Amino acid sequence: MRNAFPRTWKATWGARPDLAARPSREPAVGGLSGNDMMGDMVGDGSSAVYMIDAEGVIIGWSPSAEELFGYRAAEVVHRPSGLLLGGDGEAGMRAWLSAYGDDDSWAGITELRHRDGSPIAVRHEGDRFSGGAREGWVMRATPLCDLAELRGSLLESLVGHIPVAMAVWNLDLRLVWLNKAAERLRNVFPHYELGRSLDEPLPGVDVEVPRRAMRRLLADGTPQLDRETRWKAPDGSEARTLSTSVYRLDGLNGRPLGICTMAIDISSSVARDQLAVIREASIRVGTTLDIRKTAQEMADLAVPALADFITVDLAESVLLDEDAQQRPQGDGPRVPVFRRAGVASGRDGLPESVHAVGEPIFVGEDSPVARALATGRPHCEWVLDKSPGNWLAGDRRRARVVMDTGMHSLMVVPLRARGETLGTTLLARHDNPVSFTPDDLVVAEELATRAALSLDNALRYTRERTTALALQRDLLPRNLRGGKGVEVASRYLPSGTRGGVGGDWYDAIPLEDGRTAVVVGDVSGHGINAAAAMGRMRTAIRALASVGMSPEEVLAHLDDHVVRQAQENGVVDGLPITVIGATCVYAVYDPVTRRCVMAAAGHPPPVLVDPSGEARLVDLPSGTPVGLGFGAYQAVELDLAPGSTLALYTDGLIETRERDLDAGMERLRTVLEGCSRPLESACAEVVEGMVGMGGGRPAEDDIALLLARTHA
Repeated sequence: MRNAFPRTWKATWGARPDLAARPSREPAVGGLSGNDMMGDMVGDGSSAVYMIDAEGVIIGWSPSAEELFGYRAAEVVHRPSGLLLGGDGEAGMRAWLSAYGDDDSWAGITELRHRDGSPIAVRHEGDRFSGGAREGWVMRATPLCDLAELRGSLLESLVGHIPVAMAVWNLDLRLVWLNKAAERLRNVFPHYELGRSLDEPLPGVDVEVPRRAMRRLLADGTPQLDRETRWKAPDGSEARTLSTSVYRLDGLNGRPLGICTMAIDISSSVARDQLAVIREASIRVGTTLDIRKTAQEMADLAVPALADFITVDLAESVLLDEDAQQRPQGDGPRVPVFRRAGVASGRDGLPESVHAVGEPIFVGEDSPVARALATGRPHCEWVLDKSPGNWLAGDRRRARVVMDTGMHSLMVVPLRARGETLGTTLLARHDNPVSFTPDDLVVAEELATRAALSLDNALRYTRERTTALALQRDLLPRNLRGGKGVEVASRYLPSGTRGGVGGDWYDAIPLEDGRTAVVVGDVSGHGINAAAAMGRMRTAIRALASVGMSPEEVLAHLDDHVVRQAQENGVVDGLPITVIGATCVYAVYDPVTRRCVMAAAGHPPPVLVDPSGEARLVDLPSGTPVGLGFGAYQAVELDLAPGSTLALYTDGLIETRERDLDAGMERLRTVLEGCSRPLESACAEVVEGMVGMGGGRPAEDDIALLLARTHA
């Protein structure tokens, strides 16, 4: 790059601009006559000329060489030229001759040494000569600082104006040259300033990674190509993504001279943007198991990265609408009815959408959507057909929107998962003048595939949750009665998290002798299996209570029943049945003696509120959950005054991520104090006081609460 380097190389690379041009007082010496050989060694005014023989020994030395290197002729002639290389010059000279000794001419950039040891970066050229018994090379060394003064060459124009940011750094990682493209990146990379070193810290700029990489490159010479990096302006006003390549500049003697960096701004790369959409889809689509939210996440991601307008329409069966609207009457058959689940636009007010979210979508069979559904493959109109008689002719509303918005390119992609079509997504462009391409379709298909899988997961979860909720509600008592001596009220609140419906249950069982049994339990696990296990345990407790067993006996027999049932079921389809255990608390109240006997199986203790409103936790041995096979439980007897209230509950009421069981039980005791209001109102206020204090967030686990108040 003869003409590409500015004057800054003088100071940075150690050239000797301070040496004034002066004639040498020492005659040229050597085996060749000065008149015969040195007379032609005049250079071009900026080059130092000298001669070496076939062994690399200096045999001629010009005044220009003395000016550049500081040696007088008497000090160098008959000496190996390796002295100009510094360090182990002899080894360098041998390597030099081995590489270029058979060439008639050669040229390249290398680093030579001044007499005082300072480095001089030069363009080194050699031309073979033969004179009698002697042969060797005429050498010309042109300092790079002088080469930079030769303006107007084609090479400088190309390097200086190409859109690739190029920069050259010396061995101290100080910038010695850069082109205009690099100057334009100075806002995000302030070290693009002549004379500045990467070792000089700048506020808000962290260059530790490139500094480490460039030091490693100087040591091993291994280039780094096409590394994507992101840089931000220190004030945050601008950010650029660059594809960077870094390689070492070596001289003819193999020694490193510095480093060249090349950076291409790919911030607006179409391919990169497309990959970013796919990458973001794995993060932003399917964050919840809510079908409608997943559809909207897909729409929000695609605009404006891929399209100016997008709709996501799902089949009514996917949305599980209970009141599916009837299809309107019309001529000809219609495709299945969909509902709009997601929509996004680059324009305010969604002017492109003729249907709001939640509205039914009726699609004619000749439309692009119908064609995509019929084939199961995407349908694309790279240039939207707006000619008379096309598919828009039968849909005036859509035709008007297409014309008004300037829509010109369209893609329709089916949303399919596990062989089932869940819906379609339509992508259109109007503000972006560039039509969709096959590469855009690849991105749209990938986005649709990921969205469809998320929708399918949400659909399966919703269906299972709906089934489990229905099963649980059927198994829980609908008309709770406490008998003659006790008034009861209850609340059940299903979980609002991904865990699904649990196996919480409650019951009040009037016994034949006038006593009343109350129970609250919590089956481990979630889903249909937990709900079914809850139903079996509730039935078993009712049966055990009817034969007059005490609370500790009821729990012991329930524990044995759960274990025995698991053993009898054994293995199903080659897989062992997992024992589903439970915690519960069971109490029996006798209105005649006003005695209450209770026992617990790994369950939080009840809270007793006396008629004065003072609340306390019952000191009740917790025991082990049922289903473990231990079957040893202890009962506690209490005297209940008229108007006393007993609160039984599951841990979902008291335990959250921010609050442990002990803190939750203390909170519940505080909420229950002064609980003299009607039980139904008290139930609602307890749940609100325990769960509603989180700002309306859904319950993290199922909640069952039963309040039993003794009659006066």
